[in-house]
Amino acid sequence: MKIGFDNEKYLETQSQHIRDRIGEFGDKLYLEFGGKLFDDYHASRVLPGFKPDSKLQMLMQLKDEAEIVIVINADHIEKNKVRGDLGITYDLDVLRLIDIFRSRGLCVESVVLTRYAEQPTAVKFENQLKASGIKVYHHYSIPNYPTDVDLIVSDNGYGKNDYVETTRPLVVVTAPGPGSGKMAVCLSQLYQEMKRGIKAGYAKFETFPVWNLPLKHPVNIAYEAATADLNDVNMIDPFHLEAYGTTAINYNRDIEIFPVLNALFEGIYGENPYKSPTDMGVNMIGYCLADEDACCDAARHEIIRRYYTALGRLAAGDGNDEEVNKISLLMKQARITTDYRLCTVAAKVRKEISEKASAAIELADGTLITAETSPLLGPSAALILNATKHLAGIDHQTKLIPQSMIQPIQETKVTYLHGRNPRLHSDEVLIALSVLSTTDENCRKALACLPQLEGCQMHCTVMLGEVDRKVFKKLGVGLTCDPVKK
Repeated sequence: MKIGFDNEKYLETQSQHIRDRIGEFGDKLYLEFGGKLFDDYHASRVLPGFKPDSKLQMLMQLKDEAEIVIVINADHIEKNKVRGDLGITYDLDVLRLIDIFRSRGLCVESVVLTRYAEQPTAVKFENQLKASGIKVYHHYSIPNYPTDVDLIVSDNGYGKNDYVETTRPLVVVTAPGPGSGKMAVCLSQLYQEMKRGIKAGYAKFETFPVWNLPLKHPVNIAYEAATADLNDVNMIDPFHLEAYGTTAINYNRDIEIFPVLNALFEGIYGENPYKSPTDMGVNMIGYCLADEDACCDAARHEIIRRYYTALGRLAAGDGNDEEVNKISLLMKQARITTDYRLCTVAAKVRKEISEKASAAIELADGTLITAETSPLLGPSAALILNATKHLAGIDHQTKLIPQSMIQPIQETKVTYLHGRNPRLHSDEVLIALSVLSTTDENCRKALACLPQLEGCQMHCTVMLGEVDRKVFKKLGVGLTCDPVKK
């Protein structure tokens, strides 16, 4: 994977820019963090060199000045809403985030339950939080939000919410997912601070779209592809263009809500300190691209990856045609087809020749390794063996795992575990290699090459199961699959 993003520059530049924004307001800054604060894998894929926890690392440089408030919608707790990328409910993710932040020395003392109406599951979660020493605050639904500004900016609107007690100049407001109410919590706090004579400000941290990259830049198109299910649309910020005569990129929801925010700010401050939704942002990512071509290439791969993901969801009955069609249009805007991924072409060629389910991976040096399904191995498991043998300089004809070891595993899967597919999966192959590595030098060499798969691109001509997908995710491989069930 060719590095395209200067992570060290980002950490320094971004933290300083936030300090500067705090200084513009005086006593306190509420910083709304959009997207994922800790594990932003999308950003790490489209900006190679950006670490999934880069934003958290950046906050570490401000940890003496910052505290974190986590926001969760009480309705989401009641409905057991699940975070798609991790497969855990939002309430469990709140607990996970608290542990992660505290383990890094960051201050987390408060959780806000928004749209609170004494939902039974939310009350149970609140008691759990309090038992672990976390302060819990309630924010309530406001009729006609966000259009009835007079009601919202009053003691019967924001004034009815609990005041979240904070002690540090930077208050980072984050959430386990969208729709949690982060912005409403920030604005409610501004109103409450104003009533207490405390001068506080608001800013927004959104990683994408990158405001100072062109509208149709692959990195920005990749963001649209990532949010196709939400129907987010990148747009030129008309307010910024009118105020400054310069082009800045934002997305439709921030632009559409800005006139309402303008009225809310005027109700709280008497005037809006910002002339555009882009002004509210503090994102400095666009200044930290070290190799734009590498980022463009990574973003194009991400667009195609999102396309295959949408096709897979549609085949599984979880997606919709609109999402697939939108990403298809975005691919045309980026002037790419699925053939842009050389591994996709290689896997399909192998399938045509063998007439079997196949897989291919493009290694860091451009070498394409392919594999096909067999009575012993699935295509992804076979590909791991072929790729690691190539990287370790082991002859392709060498059998790393003897058939005498594979057959007992297959018998256990079918006879004792009542499975229907006897072929070994990726995780089972890796376990077998690990066991053999204690006595077999080739197996040791093959295992030692696994880190070299990070950042490589892979395609499979059938949909892989969850276990296989998780293995390749942990290895850092960019995986796509044809929407074909085995």
